[in-house]
Amino acid sequence: MDVLTFFLGFVLVLNVLLAFAIIFLERRDASATWAWLMVLLFVPVAGFILYLVFGRRLSNKEIFTWDKKSRLGLLTAVQDQLRSIEENTLELAHPALEKYEDLFYLHLKNNDAILTQSNEVEVFTDGEKKFHSLMEDIDNATEHIHILYYIIRDDQLGQRLGDALVKKAREGVKVRVLYDDMGSRSLSRKYVRRIQNAGGEVESFFPPLIPKLNMKINYRNHRKLSIIDGKIGYIGGFNIGDEYLGFNKRFGYWRDTHLRVEGEAVHNMQTRFILDWNHASRRDIEYNEGYYQAEKKGDVGMQIVSSGPDSEWEQIKNGYIKMILSAKEYVYIQTPYFIPDDSLLDALRIAVLSGVDVRVMIPNKPDHPFVYWATYSNIGDLLKSGATIYVYQKGFLHAKSIVVDGAIASVGTANIDVRSFRLNFEVNAFIYHPGVAKLLSDRFEADIIDSTELTYKLYQSRSTWVRFKEALSRLLSPIL
Repeated sequence: MDVLTFFLGFVLVLNVLLAFAIIFLERRDASATWAWLMVLLFVPVAGFILYLVFGRRLSNKEIFTWDKKSRLGLLTAVQDQLRSIEENTLELAHPALEKYEDLFYLHLKNNDAILTQSNEVEVFTDGEKKFHSLMEDIDNATEHIHILYYIIRDDQLGQRLGDALVKKAREGVKVRVLYDDMGSRSLSRKYVRRIQNAGGEVESFFPPLIPKLNMKINYRNHRKLSIIDGKIGYIGGFNIGDEYLGFNKRFGYWRDTHLRVEGEAVHNMQTRFILDWNHASRRDIEYNEGYYQAEKKGDVGMQIVSSGPDSEWEQIKNGYIKMILSAKEYVYIQTPYFIPDDSLLDALRIAVLSGVDVRVMIPNKPDHPFVYWATYSNIGDLLKSGATIYVYQKGFLHAKSIVVDGAIASVGTANIDVRSFRLNFEVNAFIYHPGVAKLLSDRFEADIIDSTELTYKLYQSRSTWVRFKEALSRLLSPIL
């Protein structure tokens, strides 16, 4: 037996064993299973390497731990709220929201997402205004600053943030910065050391054990959170980079959505940060009431909902589906990527066929070509059912928001795609307030002016080459 024959035989056996593991041991979604089997079949050697890097699942064992005292308090509050919903004794700031108690219950049961009803929310759709507000809050910090972003760039905006954090660290404010190792792969060591030398702490999420070889590259912390003194929290789609300030040479205007929150929901944002920090750092944050200083403020109801590959439940996606199926009048969705699985796509189709006004807005320009063409393929399915599709023309639409019936909404980091639902660590604010929901729906309608409607007739007129790219991208979308 020559070397080549032995090698080919070895690869064949390895592929069969790997295929067996994918099908029978990992219990994947059927579409993802078929996608990986095709990769192994058509590119056996490279496919094996790709699977090792991108295909392995995280254990369903919960990877985040929390101080027992804090966990006990959290679980007690969750159980109390669950009981109040079951016994129909939950008091709501807006009686009209009683019909959404099953949505509250869903997030409480599957995500320990406590419902808070005393919050004030400011909505940002422009980067300059959002970062001006954030820098101002950082400048006014007296106790601690907790920053978590998927992307932090060492550019002009990144330097502004770095300067502000260095200044506060030298003043004695406790500064902690957590970034995703893949998303912020271009961040320089000089940038990190500068904050550390001033007294701040900086950690990366899922760094490689061996430089340049990260076996968890497919599982990223896509969350964006900022918590100031435990009283003010930011959550949404903006990362730290010059393009998020509003103009990008490649894409033009950058349209995103972010929230500034004051009130009880900041407690839950803080807990999310600390859980992530304690997983990434050897210097755990111990439970301290000083981290939870937010006071009741306003009347906006909110749940902070997290999801990630460490859980068998796709909490944010399930929340989206529950919202869509509750709609009686309209569903407005803004997303840079539209690659839903069958369950979410079916929910949207059912809503449309039930007479609900379903509108989806997507960007005109792709930042990831395969994802872009997979988006258009799925949009075609939705167009057939009668949904209205808008293509944002002013620049790049990066917002991740859903509004239902001018009553409830969700804003956060989760895109409508398999990556956000199953592979990334995400966090969203589910909002229960007619005023905030109306504001978000008004922003959607204002963006229609800068968009063109994609009709089913126009979609059907696309070229054969475009149809081929859509078909290929859709086939690979479960593993993109």
